Amino acid sequence: MEQIQYAVEMQGITKTFGKTVANNNVCLSLRKGEILALLGENGSGKTTLMNMLSGIYFPDSGEIRIHGEPVTIRSPKEAFDLGIGMIHQHFKLVDVLTAAENIVLGLPGGIELDRKKAAARISEISGKYGFEIEPNKKIYNMAVSEKQTVEIIKVLYRGADILILDEPTAVLTPQETKKLFDVLRAMKADGKSIIIITHKLHEVLDVSDRVAILRKGEYICTIETKEANQQSLTEAMVGRSISLEIARPQVEEKTEMLKVENLTCINAEGVAAVKNASFTAYGGEILGVAGVAGSGQKELCEAIAGLYHVAEGSIRFKAGEAFENIVGLKVNEIFKKGISLAFVPEDRLGMGLVGSLDMVDNMLIRSYKDNKGIFVDRRTPKKVCEELIDSLEIVTPGTSTPVRRLSGGNVQKVLLGREIHYNPRVLMVSYPVRGLDINSSYKIYDLLNEQKKKGVAVIFVGEDLDVLMEISDRIMVICGGEVSGIVDPKACTKEDVGLLMVRTGREKEAEA
Repeated sequence: MEQIQYAVEMQGITKTFGKTVANNNVCLSLRKGEILALLGENGSGKTTLMNMLSGIYFPDSGEIRIHGEPVTIRSPKEAFDLGIGMIHQHFKLVDVLTAAENIVLGLPGGIELDRKKAAARISEISGKYGFEIEPNKKIYNMAVSEKQTVEIIKVLYRGADILILDEPTAVLTPQETKKLFDVLRAMKADGKSIIIITHKLHEVLDVSDRVAILRKGEYICTIETKEANQQSLTEAMVGRSISLEIARPQVEEKTEMLKVENLTCINAEGVAAVKNASFTAYGGEILGVAGVAGSGQKELCEAIAGLYHVAEGSIRFKAGEAFENIVGLKVNEIFKKGISLAFVPEDRLGMGLVGSLDMVDNMLIRSYKDNKGIFVDRRTPKKVCEELIDSLEIVTPGTSTPVRRLSGGNVQKVLLGREIHYNPRVLMVSYPVRGLDINSSYKIYDLLNEQKKKGVAVIFVGEDLDVLMEISDRIMVICGGEVSGIVDPKACTKEDVGLLMVRTGREKEAEA
């Protein structure tokens, strides 16, 4: 019987941050020439463990072996010297440089770049694994998938044979995900060893050989992928059985709540971020919004919320029995018109909440203008916060804890709970489950469905097409700032939506 060769062995790894135990006596092994998926809920210690392998953190105790040899990894450079490269969820690229310049950045050789030699090596790596890249293209002109390609080639260029990918498919289309998985399989066939951190169970089953599971900072087990399914993986992650079905309740009576017509928004560079967009949102439905990251979703949502300048077109909300055009109005003027709108932005602690403030103060941000007299009523918002903690199962030491100390899922529940409390008629949520574990994600889906059943028009900007296909009543697809199509998810495939994500309406007309 052939002896198993291990690229990585982590034994008894423990890491604490103050009183918080991120990893407790964790053991993990990665075989040579395999793809290992690393699964776990938010806060289970996945990224911390990989940060120790890639030299960003140093373990308090335990041993790491690379190709059978004990090693000490004190920095990312030492990790690179051992052939370990990590591709982070948020790319570490310099926008004004080209792909080739980013790939060689920081390598020995002084300030002179032998462009021909670098381009030849990049082409060699690309041809070997099936990458598509333009070495002289600037990063700021690249799509998300191209930037990810640059990050992967960057670690391969440095000689990495152990790769760690953190949420690699979070913002990719189905077609781009398939292309990435083909590349990973080619790298595996060449003897590379790969670890993927992800929350998408169907992708784990598609691409991995084994699955290692962490729960609350502790190692639970490693499962052969061929012997697993989504239900068994979920139960191992969570520790109990939960349903993986996303409900799509039907509401018979739908009412027009929002009409957007010929909307155009120009960004700071003078480029149209949103181009001639038209659509209607109905009370009693969830309108999913799909698109590659940076296709204009952010600008569209902010324009609807009165936070982004509109160059042309109209945004009309139902206020009473009439429709009011809010273009040109400030946020407080919009609310004075009787328009009940709630917006949960993607930047939770930047735009949504103030991280240094507690739950009560963050609740007051939304309501302090309603106070009569010189004294601020803190009792009412405190009571609301206590009700939200109970109903949404928010894990927090108390209402006086700064929200930045909460996990991502709990921060999202605080923000969504606050907005829902004010009974909006239109609720916009941008990437509400980004980076959240299964438990937290399904709680958010239930909240959105509850609003839908109350007759609220829910606009759900998402990145996971599988989720959008299950929860949405209609899906609006945006490509390059244009609405490339509005489809019924029950009557089309995920691949159909993926194609609309990379083709504008005008490109489709030209093909016809």
